[in-house]
Amino acid sequence: MTEMPTWEEFMIPTLRVLSDGQVRTRRDLCPRVARDVQLTDEQTKEVLASGQYLYENRIGWGLSFLTNVGALARPTRGNYTITDAGRQVLERFPGGVREHELRALGEDPNSPIRAYEATAPRAAPPSSPLSPESSSMTPTEQVQGGVARIHEEVASELLLRLQGKDPGFFEEAVVQLLLAMGYGGTTGSGSVTQLSNDGGIDGVIDQDVLGLSRVYIQAKRYGNDNVVQRPDVQGFVGALSGKADSGVFITTSRFSEGARTYADSVPTRIILIDGKRLADLMIRYGVGVQVRETYSIVEIDEDFFA
Repeated sequence: MTEMPTWEEFMIPTLRVLSDGQVRTRRDLCPRVARDVQLTDEQTKEVLASGQYLYENRIGWGLSFLTNVGALARPTRGNYTITDAGRQVLERFPGGVREHELRALGEDPNSPIRAYEATAPRAAPPSSPLSPESSSMTPTEQVQGGVARIHEEVASELLLRLQGKDPGFFEEAVVQLLLAMGYGGTTGSGSVTQLSNDGGIDGVIDQDVLGLSRVYIQAKRYGNDNVVQRPDVQGFVGALSGKADSGVFITTSRFSEGARTYADSVPTRIILIDGKRLADLMIRYGVGVQVRETYSIVEIDEDFFA
């Protein structure tokens, strides 16, 4: 191997290493993949500005993508194992596979590969987030596209983490998010209601000290295949009767058309936030995430030279 593989070129070696059926941690997996592609000592020591090893970063991108499309499973946090879909990908593309090829497979209803689900808006999808030489975009566009891609992967991970926690944790996270968005005002507060007797209301945010203005919350921690239906929203509207004329219904999955139509038709103002929007809001308002790196883009100060 003369050049460092791109993140796409690391995907098949990763599947090959995991083809023995073992569950491996990322820390255990990375050096095995490096040996599989015969990285040199110099290549394994290349680092990014953040100090992270470049090859580990690229393998990490591949791991995230392969997990998203169902070629890998994550039985526990930080542990990976190959799936039947992953074995089929390895058999079909033994010499290497590209992102667009797996995306195309995901569009086939008969394919074991899942459709790639971007959980955040993506401005201009680069062919590879770490290989700007293969893109005709300007450097600024490459940075923006890279940030959007990172947000996609983090958003996907956020939903997986939330779905893996108990309902009480999710309800608390939702309250924290709305407070971070400013709905608690400068002196307001928020809390999770009693789990055993919440009457369909999972959280309450007081927007003033006396609690005269309140935001009522319903939170459903559902898997991706469990859609929030109309009766769920109807129940929330019923729970609000006599308390408020508006509320926020948040889920980690999505809402059926019937649920959305009903929410639009009732006098009670109901805001529906599905998993994609939830993850986007958590990233935007810094809930459940932290800033890892900050980059500054500079330009000439024309006033200085005036």
